[in-house]
Amino acid sequence: MDKLDVVVVGGGLAGLSAAYRLAAAGRQVVVLERGDAPGSKNVTGGRIYVQPIREFLPEIVADAPFERHVVREVLTVMDDDASAQMEYGHGKWRSEPHMSYTVLRARFDRWFSEKVMEKGAFVIPGRRVDDLLWEDGRVAGVVAGGEEIPAHIVIAADGALSFMAEKAGLRTPLRPENYALAIKEVYRIDPAAIEDRFGLGQGEGAANLFMGSVTRGMFGGGFLYTNQDSLSVGIVLGMRSQMDARPQVESHELMDAFTARPEVARWIKGAQLEEYSAHIISEAGAKGMPALYTGGMLVAGDAAGFSLNMGVTVRGMEFAIASGVLAAEAANKALDKGDASKESLGLYERLLKESFAMKDMETFRHSREVLENPRLFTVYPKFICSLLEEIFTITEKPKPGLYGSAKKAAKKYLLNWEGFKDFLTLRKM
Repeated sequence: MDKLDVVVVGGGLAGLSAAYRLAAAGRQVVVLERGDAPGSKNVTGGRIYVQPIREFLPEIVADAPFERHVVREVLTVMDDDASAQMEYGHGKWRSEPHMSYTVLRARFDRWFSEKVMEKGAFVIPGRRVDDLLWEDGRVAGVVAGGEEIPAHIVIAADGALSFMAEKAGLRTPLRPENYALAIKEVYRIDPAAIEDRFGLGQGEGAANLFMGSVTRGMFGGGFLYTNQDSLSVGIVLGMRSQMDARPQVESHELMDAFTARPEVARWIKGAQLEEYSAHIISEAGAKGMPALYTGGMLVAGDAAGFSLNMGVTVRGMEFAIASGVLAAEAANKALDKGDASKESLGLYERLLKESFAMKDMETFRHSREVLENPRLFTVYPKFICSLLEEIFTITEKPKPGLYGSAKKAAKKYLLNWEGFKDFLTLRKM
């Protein structure tokens, strides 16, 4: 067959964004998605911050079938039998343009793929890519289901494990410390019940992150997002810390224990469990990103490591869209010149460095190093819960002063050499 302009491997946000922009420019584009439909294999929590990407795909952001705009941030710190919760909201989040939305990717990605096809691209589901084609030392297409599909440029957007990037020599084999296991359950619930339980208005949403004993000292945490008529509930566990944990614990047991905690059970009471899924996500940060391009090929989205865990916020979808659009721009310029060499496609990296995506990844390049500290999931939750226990508990004994209570808890948990080292590490954020 004749060479296509571009083959996109993966029908997630990065792949669809690249295909949309390229098709709009009149390029011949095919998206190969191994799932039954775009979004069918995605487990994102999830939440998307739209402010950074309005300029990239304004019409998509304006019309997208998002779930709820987030007006309330909740952080829940959990000890074995205690917890503390902090909420934050701002009036401006209730007015347009909204900063972020919850999203169900199965719904959103299918809608997005239809928009891509309306632009003239082909989105082909159920098609697994097995290998790359090479020509004169450059990537020159893919092999899918035993069929060779030649293309001037391949955009690898095949997710966190990205075998295409590995086959192209752009990344080393997988390292467990760079990845985490995400488990998600979706509970069907009446919209009015969501708004009543969370104190939300119509169309408003909440995002709740959990840290502490939910992961039994391992790197990770929990999440709960309000959708239009459902709740997305789940946990994230660092693969290396889970492998090293003693005694070993099954991830599904942690998930069951999480949803059984009163801090979670009260939200999902009476709701109908409709979906259970698990997926590998990237936690590498800027330090673990692969090379982003080579002759005939670009890497975008999760495949490029564009995922950022900042502790109190977790980001990825806006990075996927931005990197997909910028990959499309670099590919389009290369096609204009008839030059898909490594040097020509280097424009992609330059565009990324000028964007919020790479700047934010660089700003928080030490975030994983900070968040891998097991004391964040053991000592600090205990300190917070112990301090509040001292403050709020009244017994028959004389009540000590608040300063004395705080000093007692801090001396036990924080005022030591380990606490000082934590402070020095935290400054890297």
